[in-house]
Amino acid sequence: MRILIGLAALLVLAVIGAGIYFRSVPMPAGTWHVDPADVTPPASPNYELRTGDRAPVFDAAPDVMAARIDAVATAEGADMIGGSLAEGHMTYVARSRLMGYPDAISVKLVPVAQGTRVEIYSRSRFGYGDMGVNAARVARWIESARDLSGLSGS
Repeated sequence: MRILIGLAALLVLAVIGAGIYFRSVPMPAGTWHVDPADVTPPASPNYELRTGDRAPVFDAAPDVMAARIDAVATAEGADMIGGSLAEGHMTYVARSRLMGYPDAISVKLVPVAQGTRVEIYSRSRFGYGDMGVNAARVARWIESARDLSGLSGS
């Protein structure tokens, strides 16, 4: 019985330690701030990449889209680690609620005749698969940015 209690205690400490590590692991902009158009898709399925024809186009100027994307990212608790709204190229880190696993989300706003194309690359730092988390995040951010269109006057 003592062995089982000891093993359970070690497991709890390991989970707590992992949670602390994942929540505090650095995400340097020099590594994670990338242009989605320049990305070679990784072999692992733990990412979502929308560029070119796969990227959504919004009927709004890049500065308006930068504000919308930033509002959506901030509302979800993501922190900007690279780029700026002014340059229309931002990289955010979002962490999972339970363990704090970090994901990097790079967004590049490309002016086009119809408005702005939003190129986005969301990927996990750890693990091989992500159970669709990055694809769901990209879809949610795009839909939320569309929903904000009535607030921006465009």
